[in-house]
Amino acid sequence: MSITADSMSSLRLKYHGKKNILLEKNLKNKEPFSLFREWLEVALQTDEILEANAACLATANKAGVPSNRFVLLKDVTNEGFTFFTNYGSRKAQDIDENPNVAMTLYWCPLRRSVRIEGVATKIPHELSAAYFHQRPRASQIGALASEQSQRIPSRKHLDEIEAKIKENLKPDEQVPMPNWGGYLITPSCVEFWQGQTDRLHDRIRFRKGENTLKEVDNNLVHLGENGWVYERLAP
Repeated sequence: MSITADSMSSLRLKYHGKKNILLEKNLKNKEPFSLFREWLEVALQTDEILEANAACLATANKAGVPSNRFVLLKDVTNEGFTFFTNYGSRKAQDIDENPNVAMTLYWCPLRRSVRIEGVATKIPHELSAAYFHQRPRASQIGALASEQSQRIPSRKHLDEIEAKIKENLKPDEQVPMPNWGGYLITPSCVEFWQGQTDRLHDRIRFRKGENTLKEVDNNLVHLGENGWVYERLAP
């Protein structure tokens, strides 16, 4: 059967069954980074997932106008989640005005998603430079050629800039890093979602903040590790 816009409302995807439920008692660690790495590793080993680190990044400017786009998540530590971009891009301009961001990863074959909310800050220049110069040379030149999010007259304009850069660079010369670098998202909230066929999806949320520990009642809000609390949300 062909799918049309008119028939989209009837689309249904089979999710997990009752034998595969995300339960709090099965969490190896009561903080989000360990579970995220565990889920990411499964996604990386799943052939149907071509880019397990693809993430939708949402930002908003000082007026609260939102925008989102896909980026590649490049590092995960116990401090947060790192991605890279041109510092003149719209996302970077939004972050300069309003550092509150949200990021979502969705792994359809696994019926899993992770939502991240937090504050984005620039990582140290030397870390950005180290990553930039380990990228493929063509990617470095492409980043140098493109003033991301700025208006350009044509595709040919980009090709001409790229060609000029290649012409001026010696084969063994280091590509100059443009106005480009990484951001670290320090999360205050990380939610793990796992789909269930009966639509009673599993949602476990970790939160960390100034007063979150005061909310612990061991009924709705539970004490986690390293200053985190966790709770189950209705789907």
